[in-house]
Amino acid sequence: MTAKQIRTHLQNLADHDIAEHSQRFFKTGKGEYGAGDKFMGIRVPVLRATAKQYREISLNEALKLLKSPWHEQRLTALLILVNKFQRGTQREQKAIFDAYLKNTRYINNWDLVDCSAHLIVGPYLFAKSQAKLDALARSNDLWERRIAMMATFHNIRQDSFEQTLKLARRFLNDKEDLIHKSTGWMLREIGKRDKAATVEFLNKHYKLMPRTMLRYAIEKFPERERQRYLKGTIKTA
Repeated sequence: MTAKQIRTHLQNLADHDIAEHSQRFFKTGKGEYGAGDKFMGIRVPVLRATAKQYREISLNEALKLLKSPWHEQRLTALLILVNKFQRGTQREQKAIFDAYLKNTRYINNWDLVDCSAHLIVGPYLFAKSQAKLDALARSNDLWERRIAMMATFHNIRQDSFEQTLKLARRFLNDKEDLIHKSTGWMLREIGKRDKAATVEFLNKHYKLMPRTMLRYAIEKFPERERQRYLKGTIKTA
């Protein structure tokens, strides 16, 4: 199995109308976050099926696919890497993790990050030093910062919130809306498991939080409570 075979397979599935919609949806215009990205026009369920079909491809061939200029080919490569990581030995997992971080320039849209960071970076670093996540969070690259936050989704699922909250404090001053969204999302996920932990964070920081981050974090709160945060009427110690 080779990257070339997968490219040919995907080219046969391309749809021009879907591609045009994706170009708009993923903000590929000049100056937008996905500027210059190219789409073939293939739905995600089809890409997942393709990744499963070609999951025995080698790591090197998967990385060739990851370097494609076509968005769907990069997404397929990441889905393959996730599958290989989940079934791999410790040695294989380390190789995939290392390759992932060496190739973040190709993991350059929110869906590419969100389908992979919490399934590769998060589990590999869990119970290890979180220094690599801290370094990613300090990156000038939007997508590396999002990888840092989204990787902590794995921690949250293990009822470990410290790293997520640490990064959330850092991202209070981030300028990118896509970081506000991912941070608010992870705060909401913490709240599903331990609402008190999210409330404690919000009560300390909500008046300074970017509006999008706050809205995402409180999305599942009762309406009356949501409005109190949005109007700034929550009483804090």
